[in-house]
Amino acid sequence: MRRSRGLTTALVLSLAGAGAGIGVVLMPEASAITQPVAFTADDLPTWQPNGIVFAMAQANGTVFAGGTFSAVRPPEGAAGTEQEAVNFVALDAATGAPTPCKLSFTVGDGSATVRALVVSKDNKTLYAGGYFGAVNGTPVSSLAAIDIASCKPKADFHPGFAATVRALAVTDDTLYAGGDFFTVEGQGRERFAAVDASTGALKPWTANADEPGRAVEVTPDGKNVLLGGDFFTVNGKNTHALAVADATTGAVVKTYGNIPSNSVVKDIATDDNGGWYTGNEGSGGGVFDGRIGLNLSDFSEKWRDRCLGATQAVLPYDGVLYSSSHAHDCSTEQEFPDGKRNFLLAQNTNWSGPAPAPVDGFVRSPGKLGWHPTANDGIGEGIGPRVMAVAEKNDVKYMWVGGEFTLINGKDQQGLTRFASTGDVGAPTTPVASASSVKPGEVQVRWRTSYDQDDSKLTYRIYRNGAATPIATVTANSLEWERPQASWTDSTVKAGQSYTYRVTATDAAGNTSALSATASVAVPSTVQAYPNQVRSDGAELYWRYDDTVSPYTADSSVSGNRSGIQVNAPALRQSPGAISGSSTAVGLNGTDEQIHSDRRQTVGASYSLETWFKTNTTRGGKLIGFGNNTTRNSGTYDKHVYMTNTGRLVFGTYNGTANTVSTGLFDTYNDNKWHHVVATQGPGGMALYVDGAKKASSNVSTHQAYAGYWHVGGDNLGSWPNRPTSSFFAGQIDETAVYPSVLSQTQIKNHFDLATAAAETVKEVSATEDTYVNQGAPSTAYGTSTSLAVRGSSAYESYLRFTLPAAPAGQVLKSATLQIKTSTQAGAGTADTVKVVPVTGTWSGATTTFNTKPALGSQVLGSISGIADGSAIHNVDLDKDAISAVLGTGYDMALTAPGTDPLWIWSREASAAEGTPQLILTFGAP
Repeated sequence: MRRSRGLTTALVLSLAGAGAGIGVVLMPEASAITQPVAFTADDLPTWQPNGIVFAMAQANGTVFAGGTFSAVRPPEGAAGTEQEAVNFVALDAATGAPTPCKLSFTVGDGSATVRALVVSKDNKTLYAGGYFGAVNGTPVSSLAAIDIASCKPKADFHPGFAATVRALAVTDDTLYAGGDFFTVEGQGRERFAAVDASTGALKPWTANADEPGRAVEVTPDGKNVLLGGDFFTVNGKNTHALAVADATTGAVVKTYGNIPSNSVVKDIATDDNGGWYTGNEGSGGGVFDGRIGLNLSDFSEKWRDRCLGATQAVLPYDGVLYSSSHAHDCSTEQEFPDGKRNFLLAQNTNWSGPAPAPVDGFVRSPGKLGWHPTANDGIGEGIGPRVMAVAEKNDVKYMWVGGEFTLINGKDQQGLTRFASTGDVGAPTTPVASASSVKPGEVQVRWRTSYDQDDSKLTYRIYRNGAATPIATVTANSLEWERPQASWTDSTVKAGQSYTYRVTATDAAGNTSALSATASVAVPSTVQAYPNQVRSDGAELYWRYDDTVSPYTADSSVSGNRSGIQVNAPALRQSPGAISGSSTAVGLNGTDEQIHSDRRQTVGASYSLETWFKTNTTRGGKLIGFGNNTTRNSGTYDKHVYMTNTGRLVFGTYNGTANTVSTGLFDTYNDNKWHHVVATQGPGGMALYVDGAKKASSNVSTHQAYAGYWHVGGDNLGSWPNRPTSSFFAGQIDETAVYPSVLSQTQIKNHFDLATAAAETVKEVSATEDTYVNQGAPSTAYGTSTSLAVRGSSAYESYLRFTLPAAPAGQVLKSATLQIKTSTQAGAGTADTVKVVPVTGTWSGATTTFNTKPALGSQVLGSISGIADGSAIHNVDLDKDAISAVLGTGYDMALTAPGTDPLWIWSREASAAEGTPQLILTFGAP
């Protein structure tokens, strides 16, 4: 039976407020670690077995470890030689070294193993269960009693268990066992049994189960026994994996039916505060791998932790539930998504206030605390840690952990490790800082909060211009998987001057990180219009990509707590960015680089997504979106804007079906120019804007509700319409913002207009008339044909007419492109070179034939060669000087080719879905 020492004050995991006054330095808290955690995460030197530890118990400053191994050796680099230890070792709790007590657990047939250890209430007897036939040569049958003082097996204690014993619990007079057995002393006892704690005589207590028993614990009042395992019935009553039986008779007093059939209970522990807890493991879909907190008063469930990752042991101590597992997905608990394995965790045994409302029928567990030693899967089944125990010696408490691991905190250590209640020596990680200013008299200093393995509340000191004394102090909370941005505003700066800032992090024991890299900033003399407007319009995430150090992307929004994490080192500070001035962009390779937000969140009914991008990719990719994972592909993903292979933009949401709006067929934006895209959804539906203009909308007003992360530059696009070749975007991204509201068209246009670097004007000019002529049908006019043809012999020529706009005031033509699309007929492409030339004669779609075809000019405006078969958009760059000369007039051009391989393209008469010829004219400053 495991007992806690009482509940301590719960730790609230939230970001602390803005810093204390300038020049104030907060002293570290008296505790060496952040309460209520009772142990550091600094592993201590401990002797280690050459196999797996399955069981652990402690008494009088000695820790007993059992399992499957044959020897123990000193810690890495320590003095000493390997010692024989056959499936058992006793160690000094304070030194981690073996004691003189030597016990050898053996069996004549097969491999012996120790699977359960428990100490009597008077600390005089150690009981061991497993699969073995002798202890130091004394015959036993998978269950033994050891006199702790003499370190000798009790020869007269040898109840006959016919198979492996996996769990033990003891009262003053009774030893309860669970395991694989069907008989004890030749009498029927299926998977659970009770024997006299002194003599080993079988007791009448009966709790027969149909599948193995793996956990057994007696309630603190001694009236009931808590049973865990694989079973589906106990004494004929339906109850899966968990049951409560009368401690005297074995009669089932409580059954359970809400643990999935593919999950089992591996461990049970109680505390002195009316609670008991289970560790669960499963396999397959819909598995339950986490922990359950229950009430001893009526055996009802109080919360359920549905993290995935095979929990092996639970240990309530001083109001905290410590657990060993390889938890890899705590999405249901609104914590880390599926990814790396977390082997040792801590959480409060109870909610500090009212518990949240049930979700899917279960109350979410209290959040994880700041205790996070690392381990690995190790050997055997690759489970990692399997068992835990707390021992005390010389007024120091030690958390001992055993299992299959071979690494602890990144260092070689097999099977056993320990942590103390004092002596925290690990400093927090070094903060990554950023500084920016968008208006006179104000600098925002921001940093990604640091991580400390045993301190969740850290103190940050901000140093300005290299001073030895901090200008401000801020406290903030963080966990390994949740490191929110912290910030402080310096309002003592002067316009037109430059400043530098560095930040340190200090834990409760006074361990201090190195200074962050220097963050420099120049304070402007006037308000920077674009970023100031984004902030004023309520952005809750605003990534400007001016960062100098990976992997941190600062959030420049007013609230400033949704910073980003760069994945696979995208190119920083790409210049020029989308906005004039010092702002820079981030470059992404289109293969594996992205940025994701570092805090899980939900998205409300109304929101807006905004970003600038520049690319010439033909593989598409996700510009921005929401998904339920970070570095791994999200399994749930929507609220995203992505580019197709042809350069169109698609905005998609999901509400049981995929809903998309997109730019037109010829509204393509992979032209290696900066473009501004905004997507909104709210009660009025969805809308997509590009370069300040609305391009598409729908009345779909709902989206999928789930907790997740914002992604820029990549994430899953599986099964979405017009899915591009790549889910990752190749190009540059700048000025990304997310708003908890729907931006109006006026606001969006204002943002676009404020971005002077994006002041270019793009005009899309559709053909007003077109036709082609055919030498093989010299008298036929093709003005109403849905396609046009070009070939040298026998000849086809195509003619296009455009009404060209004049250049906008103060701008000149920067580029001109003819955009065409090959038709869907077989062989629509051509291996020949197609030229674009002026038409100097007269023609009309209604009457022109091959016999009356117009004269053509000799100047080549542009050309394209080797157009592949298959319907696709193609761009022909035109001579901008020649087009500039005819702006503001009507202008005709022809498509000609010298060879015999025809080109077939869609005409203006084709359906809107197929696309028509267009001129793309881009105007900008001279």
